[in-house]
Parts: sequence; C-alpha cells; structure tokens
Amino acid sequence: MKVYRTEQIRNIALISHVGAGKTSLIDAALFDSGAVTRQGKVDEGSSVVDYDPEEIKRRMSLQVKVLPVEWKEHKINFIDTPGYPDFVGEVKAGLRVADAALVVVTAEKGVEVGTELTWHYADERNLPRVILINKLDRENTSFEQALTSLRTNFGPKVVPLQIPIGEQANFRGVVDLVTRKGYSFENGNSIHEIPVPSELQEQITMYRDQLIESAVEGDDAIMEKFLDGTALSDEEVHSVIKTGMCTGSIIPIVCGSATKNIGIQTLLDAIVDYIPSPQDIDNEEIKALGNTVAVFVFKTASAQVGAISTFRVFNGTLKSDIHLFNVQTGADERMSQLVVQHGKTQEPATEISTGDFGAVAKLTHTHSGDTLTSNKNNSTALTPIDFPHPCYTVAIVPHSQADLDKMSSALARVVEEDRTIRVTRDPETAEVLLAGMGETHLQILVESMKRKYAVDLLTHDPRISYRETIRKKARANGRHKRQSGGHGQFGDVWLEIEPLPRNSEQKFVFEDKIVGGVVPGQFIPGVEKGIRESLKRGFISGNPMVYVKVALIDGKYHPVDSSAQSFEVAASLGMQEAVPLANPVLLEPIMNVTIEIPEQNMGDVMSDINTKRGHVLGMESLEKGYQHITAAVPQAEMLHYTTDLRSITQGRGSFSMEFSHYAEVPANVQQDLLSKKQEEIIHK
Repeated sequence: MKVYRTEQIRNIALISHVGAGKTSLIDAALFDSGAVTRQGKVDEGSSVVDYDPEEIKRRMSLQVKVLPVEWKEHKINFIDTPGYPDFVGEVKAGLRVADAALVVVTAEKGVEVGTELTWHYADERNLPRVILINKLDRENTSFEQALTSLRTNFGPKVVPLQIPIGEQANFRGVVDLVTRKGYSFENGNSIHEIPVPSELQEQITMYRDQLIESAVEGDDAIMEKFLDGTALSDEEVHSVIKTGMCTGSIIPIVCGSATKNIGIQTLLDAIVDYIPSPQDIDNEEIKALGNTVAVFVFKTASAQVGAISTFRVFNGTLKSDIHLFNVQTGADERMSQLVVQHGKTQEPATEISTGDFGAVAKLTHTHSGDTLTSNKNNSTALTPIDFPHPCYTVAIVPHSQADLDKMSSALARVVEEDRTIRVTRDPETAEVLLAGMGETHLQILVESMKRKYAVDLLTHDPRISYRETIRKKARANGRHKRQSGGHGQFGDVWLEIEPLPRNSEQKFVFEDKIVGGVVPGQFIPGVEKGIRESLKRGFISGNPMVYVKVALIDGKYHPVDSSAQSFEVAASLGMQEAVPLANPVLLEPIMNVTIEIPEQNMGDVMSDINTKRGHVLGMESLEKGYQHITAAVPQAEMLHYTTDLRSITQGRGSFSMEFSHYAEVPANVQQDLLSKKQEEIIHK
C-alpha cells in the first residue's frame, strides 16, 4: 500500500447497535475497492474483518480493528468497533483515534439502544457524523420510518444526503441530492448512472431544500444567496455540507444495503467528499507538539511474534527502526518493522504519515492508551482513552495444576489486551477475581484464554465477605486442663462480652479487669491472643466476628502447669461458651449503588431494588430524560445486577457501586446461609 499524504486520509469509526451491518459494510467496501476478489460474508464465516475464531463463531465483532480502503486516490481507514455493549472499551478506543463516526442503523428498526449509547460516546469526542440507513432491501423496511426515528432521537440536524430508489425487494439504487443524479447497483460492484424516477422528483426537491437550508447556516454569503432564491451551484452546496458536517450543524444520511453491495460506492464517495481529513482538524493538543513525532497506541493484542501494538500517528512522519520515548513510562522503545494491517494479514511499511495508522511488534513497556514521542524531554501525553470501569465480577479457579502454572501469565496478557478487565485477589476469601463489562464479556474471555493460551479456568460467583457480631452482653467461663505426664496445662478465665457500636472504627476491644493478680500479667497476652484468634474464625458461619468488646474479669492459674499457651486455649473455649449466650447474628456488606436510567424505567428499577432487599436513598433528574438513583443494596443481591439492569432498561441503564457498611442479615436469609454452610461442611 502506497504512502498517502495527510490530506488524502479519512479516519472514520463505525458505530451501531449489534447486528446493524458494520462488518458487512467494510467487506463490501474492500471488494468495491479491489482489495479482495470476493466479498466476505459474516454468515458464511468468510468476512475479512471478523477473522478471530470467536468472532466467526458468534458472528459479531469483538475487538476494534482498522481496515484501510483505497478509494479514488484517498485512503479511508475504517475503524470497526463492536456493537455488543460488553465491548464498550473497544468502542471508546476506536472513537479516540477517529476523526468522524459512521453511524449504521437498519431500515427496519431505526435507532436502537446501541445506537443511542454509541452516539453518546461520539458526542463525548465531539465527532462529525454521517448516518447509513442499511438493509433497505429487507422486508418490512422503510426509509421514511427510519428517518423519523433518527430525527426523533437526534433532532432536525439529521438530513438526507441521498434517498433510495425502490424499497425492500425493489431497492436497487440511490439518488444523490446534491447532484440530483440516480445510481443503480445491479451487478455486484458495478455502478450505473440512471435517470431519476419521476415519482421521486417531489421527494428530491423537498429533501434537497431541507439539506441546503440546514447546511447554509454556517456560511453567511451562501445563506444570503439561498434566502434570495438564487440557485446554488453543486460546488457551493458541497462546500456548505462539508463545513456543516465539520461543525456538527448537520448530520447527513446515506442509503444502502451492505450485504447486497448497494450504495456502498456512493457512501465511499461521500466519505471522501465530506469527512474531514486529519489536516482539517483544528486540534490545540496536536499543535502544541510542534515538530515532534507523536504516536498514540490504542490497541494491544497478542500474537505469535509477541504483543502487536496498533497506533495512530498524530504528528510527524513515523519511519521504521527509529526510537521513540514513552511519555507515561519514560521507556525507550524501538519501532522496528512497521506494518499496515489488513484484517489478519499485514503489509510492511517504510513510513506512516501524520493521521495514518500502523502497527509494530514487541514494544516492551508500552500499553493501550500510551503516547510515544521523538522528544525525550516531552512530558505531555495525548488525552488517554476513557475506559469504563468493570461492573461484573466472577471468581476464577484453574481446572488443574497445569492450568494454575500458566494462569498468572495468561491473565497478565489478557489485562494488557483489554483495559476494561481487572484481575485482583480478595485478601479475605483468597479468591482470584476477574472483573469485566458483563457476563458475555467474561464468558468469551475465558473461552478465548483456553484456545489462545491453553489455560482452562472455571468460574463461579464470588464469595461474599460476611461478618458476625453479637446483640447483647454475656459472660462465660473457659477452662483448659490437661495432664499428660510431667508439666500439665492449666488455664481458667471468666470473660464478659458485649457489642460495640456498629461500624465504629474499633472492631474489637480487649479490656483487662483482673484484680489481685488472680491471672498473672505474663498470661494476659495469651488470653487476648486466644480471643483474637477465635474472633477470626467466627462462631456461627466461619466468618470473622466484629464490633465486640471482651473483658477478662476473673480467672485461676496453677503455679506449675499454667502458661500463656494454656490461657490462650482457655480464652478460646470461653468465647465458644459466651458467644451463643450473646445472641450472635450475621452481618452482610451493604453497597452504595448509583444508577442512571431513562425516566420511563424508574418504576421497574425501583421495584427491582425492593426485591433485592435494597432501599432507595435519593433521586435526581438528569439531562435528556434520565434519572439518577442512589440506593443501599446488599452485595449478595448485586452479583448479577449488570444483566438485570440491562434487561429492565434494554441496555440503557448503567451503574456503579462501592462498599458502604455492614448490616444485619434478615433472619430468614441468615437461616438459608447457615444451612448452605452446614451442607458444605457435610459434603467436605
């Protein structure tokens, strides 16, 4: 692939709801451009874009990829992103390195949940947009219906740039509203200019006027001509549309069917004509770099040759075998052999221009989101990727000893590839926890680890870190006496226990109330140690006991047989006697949960919180019809909340949570937990 000048490059991210046809669109574009001799098909597993075994199996994209298409002396870098919500991190990575977004919707369904969410992410980046109404060849589809859906959700700035010729089975081409020319696509990638059907003339006039009226708002001189009734040239219309797109004042709509390859060539024309090049982007962050070569790594993937880092050159020209410096780590990285990626194949590159994409292997200290520059003294990194925090967690265990030996290194590589993954160890349960964006996300991850790294992992819900405490004061005697020849063992204590205030900073207080030396001072530490150890083990569930004050009030000793160890055992026995008399109870962790949902889902979400034994603490109205809810919910009820909330809100809701406090478990729930614990003990 030849080297393109910056003004010849277009970088456009494809975003949509899952199944809208982004991947098929790129397959058609690659075929139309001559990059492949046969159009790939997702359903047949022959897509150039989705080549990973998991993607072929599931028939959907799972990671961000850059697919370059050469078209009319330009290079269009299609940045394909997943549509499934669990892979939002890949979407955000793709949008971070794009100059515009191509939003794909189906003619049957129009705006869906994934469309809304990814549109919001494009808003965060303030990206120009163009919309493709796809699948116009399908039954029960309507251009007008899809247009209404788009305008209802995104406002009047959404305007057609093309309208379809025919619909459903008769869909065969498009009319360009700027040139008022018709094009048909009846023989694969062959495009033919055709007379515009007479029945479309009224629509063409109406939509062309809407297009021009929206576009001229950004150019006072052309607006004046338009308002005076002076006919505008095609060049003037083209100019104001491009300006309007760059400023975000208009969002043009094009038409097509990716699988039938109808309208894809005119889409490519529109991208070249209207989407800004990297040179057109006014970016103060880039200007500040001056002559420094600046590279932004947005994707890291494992391969046989080692980690492959995919990057965009934001400034300067990158050449092979030069050294760059990682702003985040300070490391010196050698950019050995540069390549341009074409799906699963790669092509060597001698240089990569400003605004273009490439990849390199074996960067030692560089991760996704890092900035590399040629200026060792540069300390300013390019804006990082705003990766979301994981919201779904499972505990993982290796299937065998061989899997245990390989698990750590495999998990480290997984975290490097996917920055929405977290791996931690719970210090209390000793479980290894794997956190991600949803159940499907982690399921696919575990399956891919087995295939790629030969590591077989089993997953289960994380254990909840319960606590025990007491409700009232009690006292009991602990006596340890053993004679086994020679010195015996003797310790005798009376303990008084009482509850401390819940959630106080002090979880345990020991008090020495011995008077008259009935228990010598050298044995007191043994008593305290025995109490502490018994509290760690718990008494009714095997969980630590907290918020307890224990006083040593009396005791006896033997001048020969007593020792600190004897009193340690006696104290432990005393606790076993005292706790059942103090009305022990189980405590569970309560989480502060923050939820953002559409207003229409308020009732269902609050009802669901109630069924989870939660309490709503507050509500606040947000922009765009959303509500902010805060609630206190037991952690045990939140293990699968990611799935529950998506089901209730059709994927529009989001949440975060953090530990708040411990609270008593209701009696019926406590009984169930203790019964399960007893069953586990029996089965062991």
